[in-house]
Amino acid sequence: MNTNQNTVFSGIQPTSEMHFGNYFGAVKNWVAMQDKYNCIYSVVDYHAMTMPYNPKELQNKTMNMVIDLLACGIDPEKSILFIQSLVPEHVELCWILSCFCSYGELQRMTQFKDKSESDQMQEKGNIVSAGLFIYPVLQAADILVYKAGLVPVGKDQEQHLELSRNIAIRFNNKHGEYFREPKALFTEIPKLMSLADSTKKMSKSLGDQHCVRLFEEEASIRKKVKTAVTDIGPKSDTMSPGVANLFELLKACDKIEIYQSLLNDYNAGTLKYVSLKENVANALVELSKKFSARKAEILSNPKAIEEQVHAMSGKARSIAKETIREVRELVGLPRY
Repeated sequence: MNTNQNTVFSGIQPTSEMHFGNYFGAVKNWVAMQDKYNCIYSVVDYHAMTMPYNPKELQNKTMNMVIDLLACGIDPEKSILFIQSLVPEHVELCWILSCFCSYGELQRMTQFKDKSESDQMQEKGNIVSAGLFIYPVLQAADILVYKAGLVPVGKDQEQHLELSRNIAIRFNNKHGEYFREPKALFTEIPKLMSLADSTKKMSKSLGDQHCVRLFEEEASIRKKVKTAVTDIGPKSDTMSPGVANLFELLKACDKIEIYQSLLNDYNAGTLKYVSLKENVANALVELSKKFSARKAEILSNPKAIEEQVHAMSGKARSIAKETIREVRELVGLPRY
């Protein structure tokens, strides 16, 4: 696999279980990109350590996320999918790149401000760690160690990618043109809101009723969609956020003909919300069943999973090792 402008890198933190917001927001695009780019994807467990966590849970969630990604269609024959901590070169490059990043830049990172002031951080015994402060540099290392030219991001992540470019430019100015300046690969990302509260983004952290999990029981999926909020307050000519969210879900499931038919009904004033909800539930259940079948097949051979994870991480590490070897020589560190 060549590392060039056609190389895509992206990472995802290990969560308890993937939900449809995660899938439509990132993973669906990851799967589609496999046929167009050299794709390198990572479960970034080092990043998960920047917030309070349980060690055993982190270990389990990391492996579960790898399995979920495979079930969703990430293909080891087309892409590299690996666990970040199995490639320690990320951390070594992070330290080197931290010497090309200013304190002021890290202070301005909005995600640091948001997370350091979160309710979780205010709980007794928790601290705002130096790791949380410096993790944008580790993100830069994640990208630059593979000399990736493209990074799929949403607008809220653009600030961190800009920092990665600034670090690459400073390094190149001092040591010669080495790192490629990564560019944002903006993909169409649906803005999916909670079915229980259409003013909030679909998120597990808000509570189980605010997200639909990818491998959730069919009855539970149907119940959440059936009870989804629709119109709030007096009728108006503008589609309510709750109804718009249901339409967005239907479109995200690629049910375009059904989406257009129901939208025509809405515009004609003949749409019945029960029909909209039923079609959304059917679409989500269909996807969930497909992914669940793949996951069951993967889980039928636990030893093969572990071997595959280490093999894929080994592929990633072979690329990262070569980058570190060259970077060490450029910055004046001894060879291994």
